[in-house]
Amino acid sequence: HEDEEQGEVFFDESDIIDEIDVDEEDLPDAEDDIVEDSDDSIHIFTGHTGELYAVACSPTDPVLVATGGGDDKGFLWKISHADWASELQGHTDSVSSLAFSHDGQLLASGGHTDSVSSLAFSHDGQLLASGGFDGLVKVWDTSGNLKSTLEGPGGGIEWIKWHPKGHLILAGSEDCTVWMWNADNGSCLNVFSGHGASVTCGDFTPDGKTICTGSEDATLRIWNPRSGESIHVVRGLTCLSISSDSTFAVTGSKDGSVHVVNITTGKVASSWASQTSSTEGNPESIECVSFAPKFPWAVSGGMDRNLTIWDLQNSSPRFICNHEEGVTCLAWLGASKFLATGCCDGRICIWNCLSGECVETFKGHEHAIQSLSVSSNLEFLVSVSMDGTA
Repeated sequence: HEDEEQGEVFFDESDIIDEIDVDEEDLPDAEDDIVEDSDDSIHIFTGHTGELYAVACSPTDPVLVATGGGDDKGFLWKISHADWASELQGHTDSVSSLAFSHDGQLLASGGHTDSVSSLAFSHDGQLLASGGFDGLVKVWDTSGNLKSTLEGPGGGIEWIKWHPKGHLILAGSEDCTVWMWNADNGSCLNVFSGHGASVTCGDFTPDGKTICTGSEDATLRIWNPRSGESIHVVRGLTCLSISSDSTFAVTGSKDGSVHVVNITTGKVASSWASQTSSTEGNPESIECVSFAPKFPWAVSGGMDRNLTIWDLQNSSPRFICNHEEGVTCLAWLGASKFLATGCCDGRICIWNCLSGECVETFKGHEHAIQSLSVSSNLEFLVSVSMDGTA
């Protein structure tokens, strides 16, 4: 260590500090060191050739699944039908989100001359919308036939949502705008401008009367769908979810805080600071939030490795559920007390939110989980990962 220029250094007997006798029978065999990772999946779809970003289960066909990823491809495939798959051809950029309609006949996908970034089925089950990082939205049937292309945004499509009561498509773009089209005739109905950065999340309220969007400019904007007017602006968020009664939005922030916003007034009704101790360094960002479908709770997951179940009535955490790695996404198992979380280590955990206990862990993925979706009959949970598999 004193002379780094002395070249190679060799040990001799004078360097030995201690010598320990070991019985050879106590040494492990080479085979004993090989531990194969378990795989709990019942079906693996390997049609993609790159990272996967999006998954959606059909709301009517329990085995029909749509996936999209960074290979600029979207696919329709069926659980336990390894010989059936239909490629959504034409995408030239990443597919980042997907959602089926409730009656699935038609389907729309993003992907085009740029990566497909998002997909969504209409709520009557007739359409699936998909958005690509090429700024286009395409519409397909469930056989993978292209029906129409919606144009307008000057940047990649970040997400797509359907109006709860009609064939209207809402999409957020990297160019700071949100677009709304009539999916039946392809006409643009409105463009919502005001965000100062990429619009990364958004949705119609369940009653269809209001739009909420979130952006990398750290604001939540509440819009009138007809006039395009921005009604309220709330600062600080990374993700959002809207309550079933269209009254509140829950948002997560990069600073690890969670806020509940009254959509009508634009006022923050409740705020919860990061659950990460100050001794652990800077708080980690919240990556996913949701209202419980059946209970007076909100849940949040983030890079602090926690799923927090919040009691909305008392504005306090019911449980803090620890993970080994960061939480990237979540999905309720129907209207039950059970919630699935996807993690950076490729694991999926199932939580009983009444008790705060982890009741099941699914292994199989080699890299981070990007998205989760539950089949219509609640029998299947489908995950997509950075490892290129579903």
